[in-house]
Amino acid sequence: MCLSTRPFRYLLSMLLASATLALATPAGPAAFGVDQLMSTLAQRKSGRVLFTETKYLAILDKPVQSSGELRFTAPDHLEKRTLSPKAENLVLDGDMLTVERDGKRYTMPLQNYPEIAAFIESIRATLAGNRDTLERYYKLGLEGRASRWTLTLTPADSRMAAAVSQVRIDGRQDALDQVEIRQADGDRSVMKIRPAGSR
Repeated sequence: MCLSTRPFRYLLSMLLASATLALATPAGPAAFGVDQLMSTLAQRKSGRVLFTETKYLAILDKPVQSSGELRFTAPDHLEKRTLSPKAENLVLDGDMLTVERDGKRYTMPLQNYPEIAAFIESIRATLAGNRDTLERYYKLGLEGRASRWTLTLTPADSRMAAAVSQVRIDGRQDALDQVEIRQADGDRSVMKIRPAGSR
């Protein structure tokens, strides 16, 4: 089975959610802004959170919901384990993406997908707290105050914009509540994040 028609959707849901691992840990008080957010991200070396993701797809009459856990280890290892409704494991390690489902395993090098690779580098820059690199790929917008804020990532590259129109991250203080990915074709996904110890 070939994943060539689906890797971008997998990576969007997996990798954008990975930023939540860095955002989910509270930090000490400081002036709030993009620089402070980047500083917080840079301090997070690993993490584990639970997620519930709802996908709204034009080809389906009803939303599709899944849940599981995310694990991140700096600088470039991310795992998304979907536990319900069907087990699936996605692992990004360096330049390689491995997908395990239905008892089968698939591996693909990201260098074969330049747009995806550029997308991943921007996520890695977020996790590293590298604002300069992030702004090479996205226009950043931060609204609200520390008690309730929204960070928007709008693709600056036309190839990226053809797939994703915007990523919206809602949070409070230094805790992430939700990541919404709006695709250019109108489909969208909403991932709600909670600490691993919660129910």
